[in-house]
Amino acid sequence: MAHFKVNKTIAEINERIKQGKAVVLNAEEMTEAVRRMGKEKAAREVDVVTTGTFSPMCSSGLLFNIGQQEPPTIKTSKVWLNNVPAYAGLAAVDAYIGATEPTEDDPLNKVYPGRFKYGGGHVIEDLVRGKSVHLRAEAYGTDCYPRRSLDKQITLAEMPFAQLWNPRNCYQNYNAAVNLTSRIIYTYMGPLKPNMRNINFATAGRLSPLFNDPYFRTIGLGTRIFLGGSTGYVTGAGTQHVAAPKRTDRGLPLTGAGTLMVQGDLKGMDARYLRGLSFLGYGCTLAVGIGIPIPVLNEEIAWFTGVDDSDILMPVRDYGHDYPNCLPRIIQHVSYEDLKSGEVEVMGKKVESVPLTSYSISLEIADKLKSWIEKGTFTLTQPVELLPSA
Repeated sequence: MAHFKVNKTIAEINERIKQGKAVVLNAEEMTEAVRRMGKEKAAREVDVVTTGTFSPMCSSGLLFNIGQQEPPTIKTSKVWLNNVPAYAGLAAVDAYIGATEPTEDDPLNKVYPGRFKYGGGHVIEDLVRGKSVHLRAEAYGTDCYPRRSLDKQITLAEMPFAQLWNPRNCYQNYNAAVNLTSRIIYTYMGPLKPNMRNINFATAGRLSPLFNDPYFRTIGLGTRIFLGGSTGYVTGAGTQHVAAPKRTDRGLPLTGAGTLMVQGDLKGMDARYLRGLSFLGYGCTLAVGIGIPIPVLNEEIAWFTGVDDSDILMPVRDYGHDYPNCLPRIIQHVSYEDLKSGEVEVMGKKVESVPLTSYSISLEIADKLKSWIEKGTFTLTQPVELLPSA
């Protein structure tokens, strides 16, 4: 029998979505399909693979406009939401609040300096939940913007504009963190016990979006995604996006590599997929739910989307000695499959492994995106420009 290469287009897949004929699998299901039928048959039979991740993503925030609601007009120079400072060096009543910015009157910080329980990520979650937040603003006053202060309650519905705008999300691979010192340390990877008594890691494994398209064959500027329970878009490479210097034979990077810049309308989002978090001794952040559809255009992409947890090798780094001194040393690599089991061997020692990413919610996101596509309410977009890749 002659072998004909699979070569689909996004337009053709979208037509199948509109007709209700598209075959959509989540990334778990695709792993099994490729194992069972091989990449050629999987490429012919499957149109879209849905991915998902729900993990702390510190480089996140909200770009918003409070509107000129009370005359006289104002050009804000300083803005706070629930006493969390926002950046107001923009036009008139625009501002940006970062997920990791802490409140200025945090009671935890008063008892334990440098520790915070409430910040920008919590403000974003409160707004999505429909809660009223305290808006305070200061201004220097001009002829066209004479007002000098503003103090009121405001809700998300009252904001003329509110976009989740995240400069760096969805790391393609990331460190598994240990601590080889004799004291506990507090990090953005969570508390790390002394003498390597735990190893913390963050990824959704085979569900993770960028492990399913390691060379960015389908993801780029304008890719429509699931973001925070609604629709969002990839708006470019994330701020620490780099081409991977070393990869496995499946194209997976052996260190942190690709990242995404994403945005979406906060007003349509769901607080189940946007959670303000506080890491003891480190500070505040935001857990973000992201799901990306991967169109199965050919056999190569079918092979990539067949990635399994055992294929993913994560670098182990010492956050006690090496990380604060910017040393690039990798102790060893461990598989995501082993990390997911709850125990992994590092330097000949069995170590308890602790996930920062919710695998169950990541799978829920992949399934929700799958249902949107199957119902025809979500179609794929052709990227205007693909992201840089090795």
